[in-house]
Amino acid sequence: MRYEPAPLTRHLRVRRDRGHTVLEFRGEIDIAAAEEIVPHLDRATAEPDTRVVIDLTRVEFFDCSGLRLLYRALHRTTEGPGSLRLVCTHALTLRMLRVTGLSRLLPPWPTLDAALEQPESAPGTF
Repeated sequence: MRYEPAPLTRHLRVRRDRGHTVLEFRGEIDIAAAEEIVPHLDRATAEPDTRVVIDLTRVEFFDCSGLRLLYRALHRTTEGPGSLRLVCTHALTLRMLRVTGLSRLLPPWPTLDAALEQPESAPGTF
């Protein structure tokens, strides 16, 4: 059995899995949730060679505050040799990613296992 620490906030759980830091967003990701998440996101993306996966499968609501979190993480991980992957299957969130063009920069994976099992150079597809 794998040890998983308790949630850091009610909107976020952070754990290590296969050499990646997994940030699992939960519930409603709005401006209040984003304020709780930012310090943890910044800590997870602080190292230049960090490998991060943001998992949105447990998100019920996602607004522009959530998009800002994704852009922030993308900017922080692409400044060095680090990587960022996104897991998302929610139709409305996927639509927001497509409309804003973020899905071209951060292609969503359909499952956490799919995102973690791919080589670093392979792009995500959905």
